[in-house]
Order: sequence, then structure tokens, then C-alpha cells
Amino acid sequence: MSDTIATPRGDDAPAAAAKSSAGRDAATEALIEAKGDHLVGRSVTIARPAAELYAAWRDFARLADFLENVERIDVLDDTRSHWVVKAPGGGSVEWDARITEDVPDRLIAWTSEPGADVPNSGRITFADAGKRGTVVTAEILYDPPAGMVGKLIAKIFQREPAIQARRDLRRFKQLMETGEIATNAMNKTQLEEEGR
Repeated sequence: MSDTIATPRGDDAPAAAAKSSAGRDAATEALIEAKGDHLVGRSVTIARPAAELYAAWRDFARLADFLENVERIDVLDDTRSHWVVKAPGGGSVEWDARITEDVPDRLIAWTSEPGADVPNSGRITFADAGKRGTVVTAEILYDPPAGMVGKLIAKIFQREPAIQARRDLRRFKQLMETGEIATNAMNKTQLEEEGR
């Protein structure tokens, strides 16, 4: 890999979001071990240095703090982790993931291991945006359980990866810039005060 991560577009949008198939194909080809047929790409600019954002994302045990549908991530070793993620209808899906590329402060890429409930691969990149901070881009390739019907059901229940990628990056931005994630949900103490 070269010292720079190529961005074929002149804006902050991920190649996966390109309207042309060439942009989407480039994003898919950039994955070392591509697994899946559905490509999702989202970006957000965060007012923090890339090194800080990379370190937060590389701490897999803490990703469930802001990845809304992730129930837990068990770190197995330096390159492998076990993911348990909420699925539509109150269920969950699981897989083991392996890091395929890790460039400190720049890039984390992964692929699911054989036997995954949802075969997937992807990468998170951290690109300097000057005074604006860092552009964080998530590109995820996946196969939805039950194919297109499963994708539609996931979308209805707000569990579809394109929806979640946007929400999760927004939550990551809030956490990294303010130290907390804004929510209108009541916390445990508030519920207890109301006798619930």
C-alpha cells in the first residue's frame, strides 16, 4: 500500500456513495478480502486529530459505546474480535472479524470469518481535513440475511447498515467532540425517579 490513501473524488463523500458504478467498483476493489454484495459508504468530518479518532475506533471493546446496534464486541486477540449485533424482530446476529489492514492513524480494514451470520468486510479511514479536523469514512460490504427481503425488513426496523452507518458516525462525532452522545431517551436514574 502506498503512503497515501487515494481519494478519487474531490469532495469528502466516500467512493461507495458515488452515483457511477466506477466509484462503487473502486471502493469494493479497495477491500483486501471483499465479502458481500451490498456496499454502504458514509463520511463525517470530526473536529479532532486523526490519531485520536483512530485510537478510539481501534479500541474494539469500546465500539459498542457508540455503535447503536452492537450489543457487544469480544476482543479475541490483536487482530480478531467476536461481534454480536441486534437484528430485526429482537434477534441478534454474530460473526468473528479479522483485521486485514491496519495503518495507524489512517485506516482499519476487516473481513468476517467463514460462518458469519452476516458475511461482511469493510474499512474505516481517517483523512486529514486541515482546520476542520478529520474526515472519517466507513465503507461496508455485506450480505443481508434472507437477501433483499431481509434488507427490506432491516430497513423497516431501522437496522439496515446504510441507516446505521449514518447514525453511528454521527454518534461517534458527538462522543469525540463533546464527550457524550445526545439523546432524548431517559437514563436509568431518570426512570427510577419516575418510578418506572
